[in-house]
Amino acid sequence: MAETPPVATFSIVGCDLEAKQWGVAVQSKFLAVGSVVPWAEPEVGAIATQAYANPSYGPNGLSLLREGLGASEGRERLTAEEEGRDQRQVGIVDAKGGSASWTGPNCNEWAGHLTGPCYAAQGNILVGEETVAALAKTFEASPQLPLVRRLLECLAAAQAAGGDRRGQQSASILVVERNGGYAGLSDILVDLRVDDHERPIQELRRIYGIHRRLFEVSPREDWLPLEGELRAEVDERLAGLGYDSLVAWAGVENLEERVDGDDAIDPVVLETLRSAKA
Repeated sequence: MAETPPVATFSIVGCDLEAKQWGVAVQSKFLAVGSVVPWAEPEVGAIATQAYANPSYGPNGLSLLREGLGASEGRERLTAEEEGRDQRQVGIVDAKGGSASWTGPNCNEWAGHLTGPCYAAQGNILVGEETVAALAKTFEASPQLPLVRRLLECLAAAQAAGGDRRGQQSASILVVERNGGYAGLSDILVDLRVDDHERPIQELRRIYGIHRRLFEVSPREDWLPLEGELRAEVDERLAGLGYDSLVAWAGVENLEERVDGDDAIDPVVLETLRSAKA
C-alpha cells in the first residue's frame, strides 16, 4: 500500500482574547491543505494537525479543550499513546490563550515549533528554522492587527524567510468568532482556501480582499446620507443597471451585509455601484 504523503507545511495557530477570535493559517506544498490542517471553535480553541497528519487530532483535540483541558494537557493526551505520533506535528491554542506544540522526532527535516502567549507556530520539511521563527516574530510584533490580517502577515513573513523547501501549492485561513459569521448566524468569521496555485499566499490575500469588500461593514459614522444629489445619482445608476432599489442590486452583488435601510449608504457600496457597468 502506498504511503500517505506528509502534509509538509508551516502553520500558525493563534487567538485574540479581546476580540474572542481563534484561528489557523497554513501554507503547504500539498493539495488543498485547508481540508486537513486547520480546526477551530470559538471560545474553545484552535488546532493545526500536520506532517504525517492525523486529522482526528482536530475534532478530538477540540473535544478535550471543550472538556476544560488546557493546550499542554490536550497535546499530551492526543500524542500519549497514538501510533505514528513520532511522525506528526500539532499546534494548539486554548480558550485562555495557552499554547502547546508537538514535533515528532521522526518528522522530516527541518521540523520544529515555537510557542508563546496566544500562538503556536510549527513547520516541517522547511528550508530551516527561520521559517518558524518568522511566524512567531511576526505574530508577537503585530498585536494591533485584527487576527485575520495578523495571521496572513505571519504566512507572508514565513514564506519570505524560506518556507516549505519543496515549494508552494496551497494555503488557507480559518478564523472563528461566536456569531461573527454571515448575518450573525454562523461562528465562521473567515474560511478561505487556495487549493492549487503557484503563489497561494498572494492569492489568499487577494481573496481576503474580496471577502473584506463583501462582508465587512464600514463604521456607521462613515456612511453617507442618501439625499439630494447623491440620492439622485444612486437612483440613476441603479436604474441604468436595471434595478429599482439598492437592496435588490446589493443582493445580486453579494453586498447585502453592507446595506441597512435606504437612508444612508456604506462608502464601499457606493464605490462598487459607481464602478458597475450596465
